[in-house]
Amino acid sequence: MAQRVREAYLRIDEVDRPEVWITLRPRAEVLAEAGRLDERMAAGERPPLAGVLVAVKDNIDVAGLPTTAGCPSFAYVPTQTATAVARLVEAGALVLGKTNLDQFATGLVGTRSPYGAVRNALDPAKISGGSSSGSAVAVALGIVDIGIGTDTAGSGRIPAAFNGIVGVKATLGLVPNTGVVPACRSYDCVTVFARTLGQAQSALATMTGPDGVDPRCRTWPADVRFAAEPVIAIPRDEDLAPLSRQARRAFGAAVSLLEESGARTEVVDVSGLLDAAKLLYDGTFVAERHAAVGEFIDSGPADLDPSVAKIIGAASALAARDHVVDLERLDHYRVSAGRTLDGCSALLLPTAPSHPTLAEVAVDPLGVNRGLGTYTNFVNLLDLAAIAVPAGTADGGPFGVSVITRAFDDQVAFDLAAVFTGEQAAELYPVGGVDLIVFGAHLRGEPLNHQLTALGARFTGEVHTAPEYRMVAIPGQPEKPGIVHTGPEDGACLPGERWVLAPAALGVFLAALPAPMSLGRITLADGSTAIGFHCDLATATTCADITGHGGWRAYLSR
Repeated sequence: MAQRVREAYLRIDEVDRPEVWITLRPRAEVLAEAGRLDERMAAGERPPLAGVLVAVKDNIDVAGLPTTAGCPSFAYVPTQTATAVARLVEAGALVLGKTNLDQFATGLVGTRSPYGAVRNALDPAKISGGSSSGSAVAVALGIVDIGIGTDTAGSGRIPAAFNGIVGVKATLGLVPNTGVVPACRSYDCVTVFARTLGQAQSALATMTGPDGVDPRCRTWPADVRFAAEPVIAIPRDEDLAPLSRQARRAFGAAVSLLEESGARTEVVDVSGLLDAAKLLYDGTFVAERHAAVGEFIDSGPADLDPSVAKIIGAASALAARDHVVDLERLDHYRVSAGRTLDGCSALLLPTAPSHPTLAEVAVDPLGVNRGLGTYTNFVNLLDLAAIAVPAGTADGGPFGVSVITRAFDDQVAFDLAAVFTGEQAAELYPVGGVDLIVFGAHLRGEPLNHQLTALGARFTGEVHTAPEYRMVAIPGQPEKPGIVHTGPEDGACLPGERWVLAPAALGVFLAALPAPMSLGRITLADGSTAIGFHCDLATATTCADITGHGGWRAYLSR
């Protein structure tokens, strides 16, 4: 572990990007932690994130390090680490330091900081994107493995697109916000940057789960989907008007890649979503930013960024009655969004409409920033999940797309994002589904498989039973196999498939199961057990024994 730490500090010296960091921990201190981690592993522990180096956005608490939120006069030193970061550390991650950001997480540009504008990792003349600028650039420069940011308007996605990395914004409330300086408390979430989708997914899974402190935490619903038919909504040409010609070509190539992977695409009108996005800053929701830090802003400290001070300061004049009106408007937008995505499992959009230079932002800091949120601002407002991934190049730099799904369909977003990264998911998000073993009409390609896929079930592999079962053919429409436990003296290994589905989905499946079929424990060839199909012995004795064919598909092709 020590060598990885040394390499990180050498990389910091090599790239010479001091604006990335607000507080960088002393090398000796991190090396000492790496030594203690080595001792844990020598004693037999196997922390899942052992040695993963992490950069933490400086509006998230790390005990003993100042939290500035990008404003030196606001700084305080917390005694407790934010829940999300504490979970990473417990899993073996090492925090390298706190990173720069758009002050009070207000901005998508990465330039609104008295600690300096964070330059893009690939082109220093361009912006890094914000507000989670430092965390994204620390990942893109190869200093750390994981960057922790926050996202309200797109701060966990825009910097990913601009720096050619992965940015994951999970469903609101899955990761606790305890220990995070609020921006808009109702719509904030802790996010992950990484160079690979697998790294991001592992870190996100580690951070997920209620902590008993954050009142806005949510748990996975009992009927959460582990997979979905890949039907992808894509915007109309007119919805892509802000894009350059090259960016449009890059987006078209991204759509083609999804179609080549087997996905079906449907053109939809996303103008309603883009209209909803305007509520975040042009409506009364900005009042939540004033509720978080407005008293401090109104005191007029000298180190306030002018744009941030203007945005948050103006919110003090907003009326409560107008906020009630905006809440009702948002409710209608959510219903409209549901109609827009009806029949689709996800929406594909460009992550950003353009990639401005530092000079362009300096000329028009508010206007440029406002445009950057075109395709991101609505996501948290409408309670959606999103993953930003690289998708080629355009206009001399990286081009990125975002896979956007309904709340709690995060795994669906990971599956589609993997089309662009070429990865296979190392684990499921969420964890905790129920395994179901099927042997006949519910196999892939068979007539009842749709009953599983409609419940969000996910195929996870082929299996064989222990050599103690026999299979019979049960007449009907369609014909089905019946599995009977006979014991090792008269049984055989039968082939089947393993699917994982949510507990409530399994209940729905069981309730619809016709006689003489039932579900019970099946012993597999490796000695493990899982829920699988059974048939009562009385029915089995009246049916043809087809064990000798070697499985249902072999029987059908006899």
